[in-house]
Amino acid sequence: MNDFGLLDGFASALTPTHLLFAAIGVLLGTAIGVLPGIGPAMAVALLLPVTYAFEPTGAFIMFAGIYFGAMFGGSTTSILLNTPGESASVMAAIEGNPMAKQGRGAQALATAAIGHFVGGMIGVLGLVLLAPLIAAVAVDIGAPDYFAIMVLAFVAVTGVLGSSRIRGFASLVLGLTIGMVGLDPITGSPRLTFGVPQLADGIDVVIVAVGLFAVGEALWVAAHLRRKAPEVIPVGRPWLGREDVRRAWKPWARGPFIGFTFGSIPAGGAEMSTFMSYVTERRLSKRREEFGHGAIEGVAGPESAASASSAGTLATMLTLGLPTTAIAAVMLAAFQQFGIQPGPLLFEREPDLVWTLIASLFIGLVLLLLLNLPLAPAWAKLLRIPRPYLYAGILFFACVGAYAVSGQPVDLIVLLVIGAIGFGMRRFGLPVLPAIIGVILGPDAELQLRRALQISDGDVTTLVSTPLSITVYVVIVLLFVVPLVLRLRRSRRTPSSEERDSERV
Repeated sequence: MNDFGLLDGFASALTPTHLLFAAIGVLLGTAIGVLPGIGPAMAVALLLPVTYAFEPTGAFIMFAGIYFGAMFGGSTTSILLNTPGESASVMAAIEGNPMAKQGRGAQALATAAIGHFVGGMIGVLGLVLLAPLIAAVAVDIGAPDYFAIMVLAFVAVTGVLGSSRIRGFASLVLGLTIGMVGLDPITGSPRLTFGVPQLADGIDVVIVAVGLFAVGEALWVAAHLRRKAPEVIPVGRPWLGREDVRRAWKPWARGPFIGFTFGSIPAGGAEMSTFMSYVTERRLSKRREEFGHGAIEGVAGPESAASASSAGTLATMLTLGLPTTAIAAVMLAAFQQFGIQPGPLLFEREPDLVWTLIASLFIGLVLLLLLNLPLAPAWAKLLRIPRPYLYAGILFFACVGAYAVSGQPVDLIVLLVIGAIGFGMRRFGLPVLPAIIGVILGPDAELQLRRALQISDGDVTTLVSTPLSITVYVVIVLLFVVPLVLRLRRSRRTPSSEERDSERV
């Protein structure tokens, strides 16, 4: 690789034309991310025919701007309206929306914007310095390792969120069931399609996320709207106080390392990264009781991880030609459209394009922060819209986004059914996140499990045949054992009622 490649890239990326492409990409990506259900992958796919007339470098700079912009735009609606604009912003709704309801919507948005900036910067630095190494590691990871990582996610998600592990497990099973809808990946036989041909390809995770969060929330609010007078939620100051920064800077710093690593391997992409960051922050926090009620750490860490995950995804796509997410697959198609094949030789054959693209990522992140941080109060004013109009608009955009996924009317029916399920989950206290994780990772976990067993001729011991898989399963056992040990120690330290009575006497 050219030692001065990045400097040459900045020289090219700072030209007026390329700066314009970056600004258009960031603004377009943010606007698209705000709309529920219309994610960056769809935006890039829709723009592919338009970019035939562009030169490749400008087109990819705009695509990269859309990628990062859509991440932040999706976080905006997650925080303010509890409506993820795309699947990577699901975690932002868990803590960001309670912050907004407490009048701290602007602080949550500022936390997300700074998190995206910090995570993206560290992630792109990782792309420059570590991309070949991370890609080489990803090649060596096999099916047993992927399956073990996903089992770790399932075990963690059932015990981390909510007050009941049983409810978390029930929500996870529900998500895994929804994820099974479609054709069997090995035999091709239909599962849970109920004779509907349009369900053969499964249910898109965006429809599930929008249904459980947006439609479920809208139905829940509608069911209680007559019982309580609508309250105007106050909007806080558009900057972070010292206490906010003190609590957020460590999650901002930790998130990129989780995000870049998981973004580089096919193990859930940004969704997996944001979830693992959330779990980490909750475990490390001294204020666990605030999680689920508006903990700023739960916004800072996952948002930083999401942005770094985007850089990790690009690292694997550029160096190996291996797309680990939907948008990476679309961008791979865009490269091929211009007659360019990503892979180990890309840096040698197309150095100008690659280094200009990487330099534009740094520039795009600065533009994202400069454009969106001042707009935090404007976005937060969405909370002042009367709730009947607000949730009617949410339902409208949710339906538009669901229909835009594949253009099939049946998607609207599926959206409403899943929305009714989301309403029922709120009614009976089931956490929503385990269901989302089950839908996202369930099919991949099944595929990796069956692939591992096929390679080993059905030998189950192959699942624990690698150092990484063994390490992950040890962590899983610790997740079960450590809480039990801590609970036993607390029970021994806490005196019984008889002992307390004897002490009083």
